[in-house]
Amino acid sequence: MSPPVAPPGWSRWLVPPAALSVHLSIGQAYAWSVFKPPLESALGLSGTQSALPFQLGIVMLGLSAAFGGTLVERNGPRWAMTVALCCFSSGFLLSALGAATEQYWLIVLGYGFVGGIGLGIGYISPVSTLIKWFPDRPGMATGIAIMGFGGGALIASPWSARMLESFGATPSGIALAFLVHGLSYAVFMLLGVLLVRVPATGPAARGGVGSAAAAAGARSGPTGPQVSAKQAVRTPQFWCLWIVLCMNVTAGIGILEKAAPMITDFFADTSTTVSAPAAAGFVALLSAANMAGRIGWSSTSDLIGRKNIYRLYLGVGALMYAVIALFGDSSKPLFVLSALVILSFYGGGFATIPAYLKDLFGTYQVGAIHGRLLTAWSTAGVLGPLIVNWIADRQEEAGRTGASLYGLSFVIMIGLLVVGFVANELVRPVHARHHIPVPRKEHADADVVERQQPESA
Repeated sequence: MSPPVAPPGWSRWLVPPAALSVHLSIGQAYAWSVFKPPLESALGLSGTQSALPFQLGIVMLGLSAAFGGTLVERNGPRWAMTVALCCFSSGFLLSALGAATEQYWLIVLGYGFVGGIGLGIGYISPVSTLIKWFPDRPGMATGIAIMGFGGGALIASPWSARMLESFGATPSGIALAFLVHGLSYAVFMLLGVLLVRVPATGPAARGGVGSAAAAAGARSGPTGPQVSAKQAVRTPQFWCLWIVLCMNVTAGIGILEKAAPMITDFFADTSTTVSAPAAAGFVALLSAANMAGRIGWSSTSDLIGRKNIYRLYLGVGALMYAVIALFGDSSKPLFVLSALVILSFYGGGFATIPAYLKDLFGTYQVGAIHGRLLTAWSTAGVLGPLIVNWIADRQEEAGRTGASLYGLSFVIMIGLLVVGFVANELVRPVHARHHIPVPRKEHADADVVERQQPESA
């Protein structure tokens, strides 16, 4: 499938909604916890078993993004969005079959493996296209799209809960809910498939495609140093950013994955305990902060620079963890505010990383490079919950309660953020030996321009 080229007069502001239609759909992954209790009661699963589809989905997200990134660059955003649509929707349909027949392995295969491939391909599908359309504001552009992944749960969570309430928390009711999800998301994602376009290049770009900034970028083609995905993974800059992303995500997902029981535990030994509805409201607030951080902080990075914004994410993030560890159980507003800041940095880190990659490696294969970097997310998706849950379980076995369940976890998170901060400080411009050769045509064009210049007196 060849990438659809925008006709003259096409507005670049139609591309972010196309990306959002995909990201809002696959962002349902953050609402998986809604299905956990019904699955546990209907199929007799443990909490660990019911979490397996989500965990496998996040692992497959990183792996499919890494291995599929080059294909996305080669075939374009429409191909990638189509693959994401087919895999993500098929994952729900397989899960529906698994629930209806009470075969849990089909749910793991469908939602976790097949759906996870859709997550990864869908996540990176619009990134390089948005950067090419918005060379003047890459952080804002990618933030708009990736904001949808963080905000998808705000739509999916109440929708899924209402659906399960109507259909019933039985195998057949869960199967029907999965079926409706699969068909609905297929239609919604199809809007993005039909709407997405890539900017024209060369003479076609002179027809006024998009805005002046997009047209200028299209006419001139890639500017500045350009690095292939194959060369990028051989640079220290790539691995420094891998550590930065992994540490930032580990710190954020450590709170996100256990948010409701965490706030309940923190104030369990105080006079102001937290009810179940209040804990659910806290989870919704974290999702909102995650979403807002993706557009707010990534847009800010266009003004103050990528390295500076990651100094904020990692440095202030470590400070917020220290505040929660030391004073969190003494004040609910302080606990909530600090957690909201951490989750806004978590979302902002995801949205800013494509622009950081573009600054270092250029736009040549930024989608493929981004895909490879997302293996850091797969690692963090296992590491963050493992640290928090394993330590909390050990502390509970030792007879501890309340905030003391999480003290050691938070100290570890602070240490990881410091490691990420140091890795960010080590990022330098990519050495010229990693740049792709300048095409001969560009040399020839430069010679022609030089010959056309009037001789100086």
